[in-house]
This record gives sequence, structure tokens and C-alpha cells, in this order.
Amino acid sequence: MKFEHLIEINDPMNPLLDTLTREQLWRGLVLRAEQPTMFIPHLDECTILEREAGLLKRRLTFGELVIDDVVHMSPLQEVRYEVPAQGEIAASSLRMIIEAPTNAMLLVRFCYDDGQGEHTDPANAMYDDFKKSAYQEADIDTVRILRQLAGQGKLDPTLLN
Repeated sequence: MKFEHLIEINDPMNPLLDTLTREQLWRGLVLRAEQPTMFIPHLDECTILEREAGLLKRRLTFGELVIDDVVHMSPLQEVRYEVPAQGEIAASSLRMIIEAPTNAMLLVRFCYDDGQGEHTDPANAMYDDFKKSAYQEADIDTVRILRQLAGQGKLDPTLLN
């Protein structure tokens, strides 16, 4: 199943949204990769196994379930999560792409690929719809947390590192 959606970060036509800079948004997306327990419910632990410029190899622990993944970061552009096939888990990916259609507008495009292809039978199609909804809600929560952190000044460059 492939699925993507956009979340508005800044929209000059919506004065109810607090404005974030591209840099704040970027730092928030990197923070989500480095400290995912702040963003992902039921994630017990994240261990960074390897860190290189633009790359993290991580081990995520959800109770008895352990998942290794790789995070690729293109500064101020994209964070890409790749889960290689392991055990009964199929290879999958998530891309978070920062888009700026205008100088005043800022969006994040979330692109999911669960490695399973599209289902046509009703039961699996319904399950895909459920997953799409869960992904979208998780992404809305991520942006909500980023807005809170930015409002508290926690995405300022002097408070990171």
C-alpha cells in the first residue's frame, strides 16, 4: 500500500496557525528521528546504533517487538525512514518531505509505502483504510508536538545539540 498526504505548517490565509520557520520544522523532524519516544506512543526504547552525517541506524523496541531501521536525512528537505525486511516484517518506508510552494507557505508531505502493494479484496482494503487513517492521525500528532516544542522555544538552534 502506498499512501501520501500533506499537512499545512504555515498558510498565510490561516491566521490561526502559529508560523514555524523551515529551520524549526527541520529541527523538529530530526528530533523525531533521534528521540522518537517523544512522538510515538507505545515505543519503549530507541537505541541509536550508528550515526553518520545524514544517517542514523536505530533499534526500536515495542515490548517484545524489536525493529531495526535506517533514517536518511537531507538537511532542510527530507527525512526518510527505511525498515528493511526482518522476521515477519516486510520492507517499508516513510518519507517526510518539506515543501514550500510559496515563500509564506510551508507543508510536510508524508509518503508511506508498506511494501505490500494495493489490496483489492474488501477485508484487506478495509485494513489499508484503517492504516491510512492511523498514519494520518500519527502525523497530525507529530505536527502538534512540533508546534508545542516550537512554542516553548525547544526548536531554537541554541537549545539543540
